Amino acid sequence: MSHARLASALLAAATLLAAGVSHAQTAPDAPPAPPRIEGLSAVQLFEAAGRADKAGDPAAAETIYRALTGDPDAEVRAEARFRLGTLYERQRRFRDAALVFRQLLDEKPGAARVRIELAAALAAIGDEGAARRELRQAQAGGLPPQVALVVNQFATALRSRKPIGASFEFGLVPDSNINRATDSATLDTIIAPLDLSRDARQTSGLGVRAAGQAYLRAPLARDLSFLPRVSGQGVLYRHSAFNDVSASAQLGLEWSPGRERIRPSAGASFRWYGGRLYARTATATIDWQHPLDGKSQLGAALTAGTTDYRLNDLQDGMLWNASIAYERAFDARSGGGVTLVGTRQTARDPGYATASGGVDLLYWREFGKTSAFVTLGGRRLEGDARLFLFPDRRREWTLSAGGGATLRALAWHGFAPLVRIEFERNWSTVGLYDYRRVAGTFGITRAF
Repeated sequence: MSHARLASALLAAATLLAAGVSHAQTAPDAPPAPPRIEGLSAVQLFEAAGRADKAGDPAAAETIYRALTGDPDAEVRAEARFRLGTLYERQRRFRDAALVFRQLLDEKPGAARVRIELAAALAAIGDEGAARRELRQAQAGGLPPQVALVVNQFATALRSRKPIGASFEFGLVPDSNINRATDSATLDTIIAPLDLSRDARQTSGLGVRAAGQAYLRAPLARDLSFLPRVSGQGVLYRHSAFNDVSASAQLGLEWSPGRERIRPSAGASFRWYGGRLYARTATATIDWQHPLDGKSQLGAALTAGTTDYRLNDLQDGMLWNASIAYERAFDARSGGGVTLVGTRQTARDPGYATASGGVDLLYWREFGKTSAFVTLGGRRLEGDARLFLFPDRRREWTLSAGGGATLRALAWHGFAPLVRIEFERNWSTVGLYDYRRVAGTFGITRAF
């Protein structure tokens, strides 16, 4: 099904909703005591914009609606943004429409019709994940039965058909422990205490982080597409010995039978540390997503790979990773998720072989023009055997916590400021891996 047909189906749901549930007053005489702008009331300006639009002059209508988005009356602002967004939709300016609907929801988060319109615009630009999330939020807020039926049908049929896409994030990263190292000057070994060099101990720094990904989607059949993807990220410091850069490329398929989405892929990843190739990994992955109902979604992934550590052949081995995630919208403004993860890594030296498992919790909520989130995670790791130099087998508990916010009030061309803080504490029986870390990110990211 094409994006145009999908968006049309969802807009039909919005139209149904408009018959019984209004996001704002839509009658021309709705706002009481409408304000005057340049000698005209808001009602008169709305009428003038409507006449201009019908007369084939959408630019004049856009100018009036944009002026009214600055009106001191909240209902007038809401109506102007809604009309401006639908004007952009008719002009197929879906990214502009999404931004306007997002601004409206910042002031009226319970406006179900607007959230459905936003989902349609996001689907039209190929942002499937965000469109699904908005639908779940709309359904969590409650919908009339006939509208819920159409929305469920849209959610089932929703497929990303955008042929090419990309995302990008850039920011400054202050970090108390850029190398995740112990703060101890010496380590106990079976021979004698080992003195650590300054570079091998905890080091703080201010880095520049850049991350991005891109994909190309080529349809092969009705529900099957060829999907190559590339991604990369890096943190660079003034002291280049701590520069950490990674990149990956994958070739895969996207199969969408019924309500499912299945993505098998294979590829390779590379990591450079301090300007030198640190490791390379060849992987095969299968990813599965399944909507449980209008408010929740289940996902799972399984990865198998081989790792080649360039500086230490004793670490080389197989890598297995499995995860399962559940995500749910609690209401029109909040949601959360839980992810279970298990990892098994073999190695030529059993001292480097490990098995680990953990859980990650996520909660997000919208506060006006701010989207905030908090995370909490826990991990348990055990080594197969002790490393030669150390008296104990590696056993660890890791606790991580974080939070952040996207400030859409300062959005510019689809990007908005991002603030994030992270805390990490790793307790290990091997002093080399015992560390604590606090880091932040101050950057920009996509606004939706």
